[in-house]
Amino acid sequence: MSIQNPTHSIGPAGTRTSKTAELKKAAADEVWKPYMYHQTFDGEGTAESIAEDGPPPGNHSGEGSALCCGTFGELLQGQLPIGSVPRDCHFLVTMPIALFARAHFMPIVGTRSVTVYPPHKVKAKRLGEKLVVALGVSGGTLLLQSELPEGKGLASSSADLVATARSIASCFKRRVRTSLIENLMAEIEPSDGVMYPGVVAYQQRSCSLFSFLGQMPPLAIVGLDEGGTVETVDYDQRRGEISAAHRTQYYELLGRARIAIPRGDTATIGRIATASALLHQERAPKEHLNAMLKASQDTGALGVVVAHSGTMIGILLDRMAPDFPRKLRSVIEHVSPFDTSPKIYLTMN
Repeated sequence: MSIQNPTHSIGPAGTRTSKTAELKKAAADEVWKPYMYHQTFDGEGTAESIAEDGPPPGNHSGEGSALCCGTFGELLQGQLPIGSVPRDCHFLVTMPIALFARAHFMPIVGTRSVTVYPPHKVKAKRLGEKLVVALGVSGGTLLLQSELPEGKGLASSSADLVATARSIASCFKRRVRTSLIENLMAEIEPSDGVMYPGVVAYQQRSCSLFSFLGQMPPLAIVGLDEGGTVETVDYDQRRGEISAAHRTQYYELLGRARIAIPRGDTATIGRIATASALLHQERAPKEHLNAMLKASQDTGALGVVVAHSGTMIGILLDRMAPDFPRKLRSVIEHVSPFDTSPKIYLTMN
């Protein structure tokens, strides 16, 4: 097991900030100590990513770097009643976590193309080239590093795209409207609302904000990966429509989320996540859902959260609860028989 980014957070320039008070307390419990994990963004790692394909061409100056966080699946994802919202009825509610994608852009005068490292990040290349044309600036070389595994439902590609746009804007000291980034992202794939701070209800197909919901309280997610990968576009094209009765349930759950998140009502947040996981089970079943539900109930955890279009499933815990270390240990013990290497993810708050 490893704790995903537990001991430090990455600041605007990739620096480490001090531990938060609640994590200091939790880290004092032995259960945390063997599982510390943190991937740093440093010069050595950047050099390695370039060396695999040779050095980037051309000279550059005025470089720009930027970050974007990921999200552990979704607190809630589904479809609202027809006519209840403008545009598309498909929506999600983000679950931001303290894992990041970082983009570093180096302009090359005289080109509008963008060369990306690693080369398979073709979506970021597309967005970068669209953005430099829209801004009327030079293309260049884009370096991407990420703590978010791909194809798992942690918003890895959305984070790549947002970090790319931010790094190009930073490089040229340009203020870029979020709506422009969203328009460009909508041409590439359905996206999570990770370009916004805090928790948002988001229309992923049209890449448009539905509403701000507030800040997620400090939660820990004991998560496991059921294996394989899910490609966002393919999943979105095949998932189809849902019944009117389920649409009504999603509408009610969203209404509860609007109240629970600003209040920091962790019990209700856990129930919302669990309800969404159960509603989605018939469309994209999670093999370990029943086992995780039982583990959550047996340990007094908040509930279960899933990546609706991914391979991840997790158990939610309140990091501020007095018995958090004990519950964390208990959840790990309950999960270990069917996954010996779960990871712990921390929400952004």
